[in-house]
Order: sequence, then C-alpha cells, then structure tokens
Amino acid sequence: MNALIPVLVAAPLAGAALLLLGGRRLDAFGHWLGVVASTASFVAGAVLFFDMLGRSTADRPVHQHLFSWVPVGGFRADVGFQLDQLSITFVLLITGVGSLIHLYSVGYMAHDERRRRFFGYLNLFLAAMLLLVLADNYLLLYVGWEGVGLASYLLIGFWQHKPSAATAAKKAFLVNRVGDVGLSIAIMLMFTQFGSFAFGPVFGTAHTASEGKLTAIGLMLLLAACGKSAQVPLQSWLGDAMEGPTPVSALIHAATMVTAGVYLITRSAAIFNLAPDAQLVVVCVGAVTLMFGAIVGCAKDDIKKALAGSTMSQIGYMVLAAGLGPIGYAFAIMHLVTHGFFKAGLFLGAGSVMHGMDDEVNMRHYGGLRKYMPVTFVTFGLGYLAIIGFPGLSGFWSKDRIIEAAFAKGGTEGWILGGVALLGAAITAFYMTRVMIMTFFGEKRWQPNAEGHEPHPHESPSVMTLPMVVLAIGSVFAGGLFALNNAFLHWLEPITGHSEGNAPLGSLTISGLTLLCVAVGVAWSWAVYGRQPVPAVAPVGSALTRAARRDLLQDDFNHAVLVRPGEYLTRGLVYGDTKGLDGFVNGLAATIGGLSSRMRRMQNGFVRSYALSMFGGAAVLVATTLLMRSV
Repeated sequence: MNALIPVLVAAPLAGAALLLLGGRRLDAFGHWLGVVASTASFVAGAVLFFDMLGRSTADRPVHQHLFSWVPVGGFRADVGFQLDQLSITFVLLITGVGSLIHLYSVGYMAHDERRRRFFGYLNLFLAAMLLLVLADNYLLLYVGWEGVGLASYLLIGFWQHKPSAATAAKKAFLVNRVGDVGLSIAIMLMFTQFGSFAFGPVFGTAHTASEGKLTAIGLMLLLAACGKSAQVPLQSWLGDAMEGPTPVSALIHAATMVTAGVYLITRSAAIFNLAPDAQLVVVCVGAVTLMFGAIVGCAKDDIKKALAGSTMSQIGYMVLAAGLGPIGYAFAIMHLVTHGFFKAGLFLGAGSVMHGMDDEVNMRHYGGLRKYMPVTFVTFGLGYLAIIGFPGLSGFWSKDRIIEAAFAKGGTEGWILGGVALLGAAITAFYMTRVMIMTFFGEKRWQPNAEGHEPHPHESPSVMTLPMVVLAIGSVFAGGLFALNNAFLHWLEPITGHSEGNAPLGSLTISGLTLLCVAVGVAWSWAVYGRQPVPAVAPVGSALTRAARRDLLQDDFNHAVLVRPGEYLTRGLVYGDTKGLDGFVNGLAATIGGLSSRMRRMQNGFVRSYALSMFGGAAVLVATTLLMRSV
C-alpha cells in the first residue's frame, strides 16, 4: 500500500508535464487526460483511506522516505511523505473536489483554444497542493507551498489578454510572497533551534525551546497562513483573483490554496500549543477576518466577488477555531471539508449562471433564473442552505461546533469570540440570501450587451451539472456523517488532540442562538431585497456600504501604509544615490578634470613660456633667500 503514496503526487504531476510539454498533438483529448490524472490520484487516496481504516489508531500514520534531497555535512534535507489522519483528509478533499472541478471544466472551457494548457495548470495545482499536505518536513512543505503560489499565478492570469486578469495574477503572487517570507523565516528559526525542520524532531523537542522563540516561530507561520488563506492583513488579493476562469475560483476557494493556511496552523499544533501569545494572535486574526469578509460580501454585486468575501469569512471561522488550540483544531478541519463541498458547489453554480448569461457577473442584471436553470437553482440553493447553517445540512454541523468552541474558550474572551461568531452567522445568512434573491428570484433584469445581444439563459450541459449535483449531495449529507457519534472528531483526535473547554452555555442553547441569528439574517435580507424590486443600478448607499464595495478600503490602506512609504523610501534612496554618492564621485572627477585642464595650459610647448617660468621661479627663490637672511 505504501507504494501508492507517491502516486498521489505523481499522477497529477505527470499529467501536468504531458499537457504542458506534449504540444498540440494533445489538444483533441488533453482535457480528458487531465481529468484521468486527477481521478487516478483520488482513487489512490480512497484506497489508502480504506486501508488506514482497517488498521488500529496507533498504526495509522505512515512515514515514507523517498530519497535524501540535500545531504551536506550536518545539514540534511529529505524528500519524505507522512500519511496520517490529517493528511489523508486533505488528500481526499483535494483530489475528490478537484476531480469534480476538472470534469466541470471540460464543459466550461470547451471553446477555449488553450484548454489543454488550462488543464495542465489545474493538474500542476493539485500536485503542488498534495505535496504540501503530504510532506513530512517544513522544507518540502515549502516546495509545495511555492508550487501552489506559482500555479495560482498561472491560473488567475490564464486570460492574460485581459489587463485586469494579468494585474490580479501579479497582485496575488506578490501578496503571497510577503507571507512566504514568514514561512521561510520560521523554517530558519526551527533549524537554528532544533537542528531540523522535519515534523518529528521539531514537534518532539518543541518543549525544550523558550516561549519567546516558539512565539516568534508561531507568528511567522501565521504570517504565511495569512497570505495563502487571505486573512487580514494579507487578504487583498482574493477578490481580484475572481478575474480567472470560474473553475479556478472554485479550486482555490474549496480544495487548494486558501485551505493551505488552516492546514499549516493545525499541522503545527505542537508549536502553537506552547505559544499562547501566538495562539491569541491567530484567534484575533480569524475573528477580524470573519467579520471583514462577511461585511464585504454584503455589498458586492459581482456574484463571484460576493462568494469571495464569503470564503474569506468562512476561512476566518476556521482560523479562529484553529487558534483555540485543542478545543477547536478538529472543528476547523471539519468546517474546512464541509466548506469544500458547498463552496465548490456555489462557485460552480455561479459559473453555470455566467455560462447561461453570456458571462454576465452583475447580479443586478439577473433575476428569475430559477425558471430557466432549474438544476443550477436547486444545487446552488442546497449550497446556500448549507453555508448559512440550515438545520441538518453540512454547515449546520460544522460551523455550530466552531461557535460552541469559541464560547468554550471561557471567560470574557469566550463571550467576545462567541458573540463575534454569532454575528458572523447572521451576516452570512444576510449576504447569501441576498445572492439567492438577486440571482434566482424576482423579475428578469438582464440587459443587452455591448453588441446589442440580449442573453438567453439556459441550463448548462450535463458535464457541468453532474459535478454540481455531486457537490450538492455532499453539502447536504457530509456534515451529518462527520457529526454522527463524533466520528470526525475521533478520527482527527490522535493528531490534533481535543479538549472540551469551559462552555458557559449548553450545545442546545448555542444552536438555538445560532439559528435565531440565521433567521434574523434571512428575514433582514428578504425585507431589503425580496419585498421590493432590485434596482438595476446600485444605489449610493451608506458610508459603510461604499467602503465595503471597495473591500473596506484594504487597497487604500495597503497603498498608504506600504506602497506610499515604499515610494518615498525609493525616492530618498535614489536622491541619496544621485545627489550623494554620484554627486561626490562626479564632483571629485570634475575637480580633478578642472585642475588638469588648468595645469595643461602650463605645458604649451613654447620656449619663452618655460624661460619666463624659470625666471619667475629664480626670482621667488632669491627673494625668499634675502628675506630669510634679514630675519
């Protein structure tokens, strides 16, 4: 069975190599090759999962050393995999949801002349993410981490003929580089402190390090997680990333990139458990981002950007839970998996709507689409019910447990975190109901495009709707299966540990409060958007609404705090270089040149000039001698 572990990464990596290097001869069937490669990885993951189920808890983790990567003196970097309950969970999510997105892309990208290359990038994305979650050391994880960044850059900017797409790809790449610096520093600190960056030695000897050193490592890991998972303050790239093809958005938001930060924090539990200050910062980042994304999602008219704000908020829930330590690790991953189902379904549903509406993304130009796109309406609707936490659906089981864990933190901190989580649930219900109403209900509001053609909404082909149906089924049943007898909690507990905490309220009370908040959010949204016609042009709105439309001024903040000071620093350095260093060098050269030109006049080749100089020198010498004698 261990021989199948490398296949998990090798299958999509080989698919990417063939599709990107095979040339045009693969154009006719390259997209199906990409689907086969991702599906093969999923099948291998499923076989390994069932094999793991058949073993005892102690025997489930598997370590596989492949080869020594960099053996230099006392420094040793190995390529090895660690397959345990946490990594296999991510493997199944990445390959399962990823394969469905591959299949959907066959129809969505059917008329794109560069479809083969697109599937090559998708395979590369999966391979990099699988390497990230299977690595048994931080240095190999870093390779997968950077591979994910590269693949996201290629896919977000896939339609590089659009300036907005090219700009969005560069923005995502650069913002993530800031977070990547944090991960590289954390790895260096680990090596200097523990003499290794492999999980086993680092986690096994973490207790020997000072709390200050562990806090520094934890904060650097958090910085890395903020970049990949679009958490405050490195969240600005996520909304712009919607410029890429919709399957890319689904893959980034549901199965790959944004889940990497949550994985990193949870995998590094041994470090964060010994660094309470770093844990507190993780909780604060999650809570702030939870609200940040929810508020942004309320004001977006672009259906994909509204869902992007939702992703930011839901990942904030997961980061908050991970920051709670053993109280919340398992629930963070549980919500990550259920979110993978319903968020992938929502994005693919949005892509289906765009497919039927001539790529229109403005929800104010939709309306009444449930009559024209019944499959999309039902599957999208089930994803909507799951994400708002409708009783019995996946989000109800996973998000409620995070809210309970927030209250279980205890004390004033628990009440604050629990209150923020409840408020986030209400706002989630508001903006997702807004998306449903503006898209599928009311009267039609679509308008002719720039060429004068009016959209003719229609249902997507079966190759696109089939993945949506499968994801909708997961949105309905996955959470309940995980919650049955606390199966998911017991599955991850050997890796993440678990603590019940000190909840001031019972589970039923918290669930009741959560459902009340959800009901308020739904009713509020219906009152605003359902009981009156939706205007085709967005009203001016309040100051908060205008700020939310501009992503709560995050780009303005980055420009003021980072870009503008950077410009001033650059100008200062340039001025110092040109006026200081260059001025000194050029001035010295000019001085020597001027003296040389003047001295050159004395060497004119005329005998009378030389004789006059000799006479003048003799006269000065005689005068000096007479003066000295008189003294």
